[in-house]
Amino acid sequence: MKKVIVTGALGQIGSELVTAMRKQYGADNVLATDIRHIDHPVTQEGPFEVLDVMDGERMAALAKGHGADTMIHLAALLSATAEANPLLAWNLNMGGLMNALEVSKEQNMQFFTPSSIGAFGPSTPKDGTPQDTIQRPTTMYGVNKVSGELLGDYYFHKFGLDTRGLRFPGLISYEVLPGGGTTDYAVDIYYKAIEEGAYTSFINKGTYMDMMYMPDAIQAIIDLMEADPTKLVHRNSFNVTAMSMEPEMVAAEIRKHIPTFELSYHVDPIRQGIAESWPNSIDASAAKQEWGFNPTYSLETMTVDMLEKLKVKLGK
Repeated sequence: MKKVIVTGALGQIGSELVTAMRKQYGADNVLATDIRHIDHPVTQEGPFEVLDVMDGERMAALAKGHGADTMIHLAALLSATAEANPLLAWNLNMGGLMNALEVSKEQNMQFFTPSSIGAFGPSTPKDGTPQDTIQRPTTMYGVNKVSGELLGDYYFHKFGLDTRGLRFPGLISYEVLPGGGTTDYAVDIYYKAIEEGAYTSFINKGTYMDMMYMPDAIQAIIDLMEADPTKLVHRNSFNVTAMSMEPEMVAAEIRKHIPTFELSYHVDPIRQGIAESWPNSIDASAAKQEWGFNPTYSLETMTVDMLEKLKVKLGK
């Protein structure tokens, strides 16, 4: 990667990935785009353009004008939001992806888009979910992600496009507020712990899901995109994870620092149903073997960092 264009750059992943890539590759070499412009380091500390990913012609013009050799396509609706409006999710998630793939093919760019544990479903093995396994999701978001994985493979085999991707678990970050995902409780719980000393979870006790701290996710994207392509047996998409946890485990770690923290439950049946269709834990051995994936944060060390950073951010 030398000249990069990023879609969805103001989202949870993009807002931190753009900053990291600008530090590594130079601010002027990373063009951030999003459907809106707001006051944010992403829009202020390097090139930024407003882009609706449904506008393939503008996407192509921006990529060409930037001289991009890499497309990082992040723009998408997340799981709970997609389930509430499945037609919009299909049109945006798949239409935007097709535009990004076509632009990347025509301009011979390296291509990345994230997948998700949402690509799995109730019939997928729940524990130690393999890299290659049955994928029959029961949500529109999951259907989008499986379709995206298949399209990435198709463009690689059919056109020789250097496509790569990661199946992300829930991503936890202090930078961006939750944005409509099923795993968002694992972000919001830290905010509420500091602001209110209590949290009401929409995910039920004992519901295990895989998670990863954002610094590990950002590093994983960069490492995968820099990996030797001859060593990649898989391309779209690698299982990656750092921890499998349920709400009580997070609360227990928070209480080490905020002993009076209280956790209660008001379960959202939509998001709970989505969570129950996903794995309890996944196997990331293929990513470790093929390109050296190695997360550094555990639930314990992530909690320490989240609380420290949020206290500063929230002025507490």
